[in-house]
Amino acid sequence: MRIGISATRLGDVDGVSFEVVKWQTVLSRLGHDVALAAGSLPGDDDIPATLIPEMHFSHQAAARVSEAAFDPDSDPDLVRQEIRRLADPLHDRLRRWLEESRIDRLVVQNAWAIPMHLPLGVALARLARETGIPTIGHHHDYSWERERFATCIVPEILDEAFPPDLPNVAHVSINSPAADELVRRRGLSSTVIPNVFDFDQPHPPDGAARAVQLRVELGLAPDSLLVVQPTRVVPRKGIELAIELVARLERPDAALLITSPAGDEGFEYLVGLERLAEDMGVDLRYAPERFAPNHSDALDPYVPKPTHTLVDAYIAADLITYPSYYEGFGNALVEAVFFGKPLVVNRYSVYEADIRPLGFRFVELAGAVTDENVAEVRALLGDLERQRADAEHNFVIGREQLSYDRLAHSLAGLLS
Repeated sequence: MRIGISATRLGDVDGVSFEVVKWQTVLSRLGHDVALAAGSLPGDDDIPATLIPEMHFSHQAAARVSEAAFDPDSDPDLVRQEIRRLADPLHDRLRRWLEESRIDRLVVQNAWAIPMHLPLGVALARLARETGIPTIGHHHDYSWERERFATCIVPEILDEAFPPDLPNVAHVSINSPAADELVRRRGLSSTVIPNVFDFDQPHPPDGAARAVQLRVELGLAPDSLLVVQPTRVVPRKGIELAIELVARLERPDAALLITSPAGDEGFEYLVGLERLAEDMGVDLRYAPERFAPNHSDALDPYVPKPTHTLVDAYIAADLITYPSYYEGFGNALVEAVFFGKPLVVNRYSVYEADIRPLGFRFVELAGAVTDENVAEVRALLGDLERQRADAEHNFVIGREQLSYDRLAHSLAGLLS
């Protein structure tokens, strides 16, 4: 079949973009053709892709009205009118994309979940309703999972499209608590498909050399301690816990590297982290400009291209920190398992429900860094045999539970 994947943005260093690449790969392996439509796109010339800038959540008019919808001082009638006004041309453009690309099945990636672009959600719901095209809504973050979306002055818009209740739409949640909450709040059932990784791929042949080069570029000695925080800089990532952990390890040669950017929720959190690191004597390296996604970026020709991918950071790391207070699932966690790296993880709710029961061996935080956590990390860093045993144990679980094979099985069932 010809499967169209739509999203507000693609090709960025965010979980939705990463999962779209995985779905796209698995769908291709299942024999389907894939076409994309989004407000930003990956720089991959092999995939038919349609850029519609108005689909991006940062598009000025869409951003204004979406923000106004959660502002109690806004006029609900004016917000409704503006959402409809912006949704109409988006609907028409997307319908033309469906027809020109001869799409048989549609996948909506998170545009029906987190309400950052209300006109797009409404346009896609209308498109699915009017065309009757069999559609999968892949939902990563629901509105009720974010405090800033707790109060909406146009709640009927959320009922209509976040996500829509349509007979031709199958819903996918990325964790079981979210699936349970979708039933409770909206009466909608969903298939749970967690974040996955290609555990059968080889490690890059030049990975070790690129990892060494990364350390050189960062000015780190070969035997220094490199702790990697492979996430965006937003408050729910709990990066202050990583800074505290590194400080309490009392390793003068330690550096904490943040690989992905701030900005999605402003820069105040980053400024606070930099101040905290300075106060605690931690060598914090915020270096998102060095890292591209694992595919080529279509960057401005006058801006130097990133010299590394996140793969290089994983291979170079001695320890991965993932102290999130909340995650939809945990891309970085699964990636750390593939690369065989020791991982410090906070026991966020989805980890407790869906990941911890699988039996991985990680250093676990319970919302704070304790003396016991610090002692365990020190012991782990000094015990290479334990690191190897844990890496092998975790890899087996990851390949059994979170692989492309599991995704292929789930998608085959949904598409049929």
